[in-house]
Amino acid sequence: MGNSLKAIVAFVPSNECQKYLLEDLEEMPVDKMVDLSGSQLRRLPLHICSFRELVKLYLSDNNLNHLPPELEQLQNLQILALDFNNFKALPLVVCTLKQLCILYLGNNKLCSLPLELRLLQNLKTLWIESNCLQCLPEVVCELSLLKTLHAGSNALRTLPAQLRRLQELRTIWLSGNLLSEFPPVLLDMPFLEVIDVDRNSIRFFPSLAHLPGLKLVIYDHNPCRNAPKVAKGVRRVGRWSEETPEPRKRSGAVIEITLDEKPSPPPAAKLEPE
Repeated sequence: MGNSLKAIVAFVPSNECQKYLLEDLEEMPVDKMVDLSGSQLRRLPLHICSFRELVKLYLSDNNLNHLPPELEQLQNLQILALDFNNFKALPLVVCTLKQLCILYLGNNKLCSLPLELRLLQNLKTLWIESNCLQCLPEVVCELSLLKTLHAGSNALRTLPAQLRRLQELRTIWLSGNLLSEFPPVLLDMPFLEVIDVDRNSIRFFPSLAHLPGLKLVIYDHNPCRNAPKVAKGVRRVGRWSEETPEPRKRSGAVIEITLDEKPSPPPAAKLEPE
């Protein structure tokens, strides 16, 4: 079905037209996944909510701004994608889906998140990038199993001190915000592996060398006067990133190089058969 025809049919709320948009999706697929991304939907067809064993539901790139209360029937749902829609508020019915592990909310019009989000205690990945958030909702700090938080392209100026509670958090993406200083709370999170503060307004970076879990820090496109110091083996992406993170120890005029710092020899030339 052409996208232009879908766009026209999407304005008609009848069940017949909605089923037409779904291209006769009447029964739950064997893989327990329904992907309705880019279907020009303006409302979720209710019969989808009857697929009670559904595990993955992708509703990205539609025209949704609400969800039916019947969605609560999908208590086995683990992945829900609502990105690229028109949500101004997160429908509370989403917070009843307590098995959710991954929730995509990016590219909507969210200015806040409801306190009921704390009910999603199995959530491990939360994408809230490209919304209208001026501060990180503190309720996010109550998602104790969260491992990945993508909050880029908002209007964040600070992060709440409560974020340090998230001891399972490994990756935080904060690019494209309004941070004028490196968030102090991140200095108290030794378990972080990836920190992305690209495209902010940070002028000075404190040392990150004390963070034992850190593997990658992205700090490019900031008006900074220095690169963040990091421990050996940590990759940096940004200005001066090619410089040695920490000066090597010197013994007289000889630079000591540990075994794991020595460059690997070039691969041996492939032998031609005699």
